[in-house]
Amino acid sequence: MIDQFLKLKIKGDGIIWAVYFILCAVSIIEVYSSSSGLSYRSGNYFEPVLRHAGLMFVGLCLLVGTMNIKCKYFKIVTPFALLISFIMLIAVLAVGQSTNGAQRWIGLFGFQFQPSELAKGAIVLAEAQILSAMQTPDGADRRAFKYIAYVSIPFVLLIALENLSTAMLLCVTIFAMMFIGRVPKAILGKILGGVMLAGALFVAVVMAAGTEKTEEPVAAETNTMTLTESAPKPEKSGGVSKIFHRFGTWKSRINKFLSSKEVSPDSFDIDKDAQVAHANIAIVSSNVVGVGPGNSVQRDFLSQAYSDFIYAIIIEEMGVWGAGAVCLLYIILLFRTAVIANRCSNAFPALLIMGIALLLVTQAMFNMMVAVGLAPVTGQPLPLISRGGTSTIMNCVYIGIILSVSYSAKKREDDPVTQRVTSK
Repeated sequence: MIDQFLKLKIKGDGIIWAVYFILCAVSIIEVYSSSSGLSYRSGNYFEPVLRHAGLMFVGLCLLVGTMNIKCKYFKIVTPFALLISFIMLIAVLAVGQSTNGAQRWIGLFGFQFQPSELAKGAIVLAEAQILSAMQTPDGADRRAFKYIAYVSIPFVLLIALENLSTAMLLCVTIFAMMFIGRVPKAILGKILGGVMLAGALFVAVVMAAGTEKTEEPVAAETNTMTLTESAPKPEKSGGVSKIFHRFGTWKSRINKFLSSKEVSPDSFDIDKDAQVAHANIAIVSSNVVGVGPGNSVQRDFLSQAYSDFIYAIIIEEMGVWGAGAVCLLYIILLFRTAVIANRCSNAFPALLIMGIALLLVTQAMFNMMVAVGLAPVTGQPLPLISRGGTSTIMNCVYIGIILSVSYSAKKREDDPVTQRVTSK
């Protein structure tokens, strides 16, 4: 009976499944190892990892459910996803809960939910539909960019008010999808130039108007959709009237990242820059081969070791080779998704899964860059590995969409795999 159920329900590309399960296995091991601080507060060493495993199981159930939806039905979801996420992004600014100066969460039936995670998927769905509907023999219609801008800009601005790094990574995905969707290169060049100019102006405004302050540990975006009793204590927010209160935090991060001043070990303020300091110590302590799973020392000192800095703990415990293997898994995910997309005869499913893969992989690479000091500190989690909430569940749904397309999307007739199957 169980075998028949698995044969009926478990479908899709085997390599994507393998990558997903390996990432989940790494997640369980590393969250279990790095949650010592949470375990101390809860009084139960197994409680954090059991909670995380429970959310991953919920995510797996949603993955299987999503995977069994034929890709043609995802178009129906788009307007509802856009409407719901837009309303929730407005609501989080007005009545959302603020933690460590970031107002990103909204209470929902006793849970904390992060609307930006839903909004990212909604934007990818919408852009995939626009690009696929406006394809011509010479590429996408020039008007495609206009429609994409109408849909994307309001969401990007709303997300950027409290979650600038997520908004920037979403913009990277939007631009990459337009490139894949064959938007004219002249338009892409103008967009790139405009973005660079806007970015320079934005940094100038932040540096001029922001008041630099001592930065609190970054609240990871994985600490969402957890039970209220275990969630970070919310702070009262002033709503829309305080939309520029993040300028000081952004200015501090820019100054720290761009600073070229050499700081001697005896004068380094480990309390002020604790996350960066302990992440560096964890990396150096690995001695290339790692200290072994469960043997991390810096997990007891590194804030958010189980979420936005979990990659530093992976390096410490699994060494450079283990950390490289984790990085390789995300690259395999991207390239395997590209292979599946190339086999699709229709543009919509191909663009949809490429957008989703880019969402996951760009976020993963940015998280790794932060952990090793190549990017400013943000609250970006490591997809499918960091201790989760909203992002864990939504990322499982995204993998489900890729798996759905891998088996249900119509294949190109000239695809070698399709020809082998039909010839049997």
